[in-house]
Amino acid sequence: MSKKIELPPDVINVARIAKALSHPVRVHIIKKLSVMNSCCYSGDLVEELPVGRSTLSQHLKELKYAGLIQGEINPPFIKYCLNREKWEEAKILLGGFFNESHASIKPKVAKSKSHIKI
Repeated sequence: MSKKIELPPDVINVARIAKALSHPVRVHIIKKLSVMNSCCYSGDLVEELPVGRSTLSQHLKELKYAGLIQGEINPPFIKYCLNREKWEEAKILLGGFFNESHASIKPKVAKSKSHIKI
């Protein structure tokens, strides 16, 4: 029987961020908040996205859990902002993950296609 390893924190963090970005609605929210360089209300997001309030709430909850956004309650509204510090950390973490993964894959050498007439 093999000994189980404990997953390192960077692996857990990559998985947490990947999960948060695993739905197009959540990717759209992150993109919108990063481009507009300000906050927006959940009601504004509901009006523009093809999801209901409860579904949007779940997407926002997932992004908050990953630390990528912050919510500020201004009754009866909730204002959401990109957590820029965590977003920058996430980009560095994911970039490192992809660079490590890419470095371990040997590219295939393409065969010459000079014999093909165009």
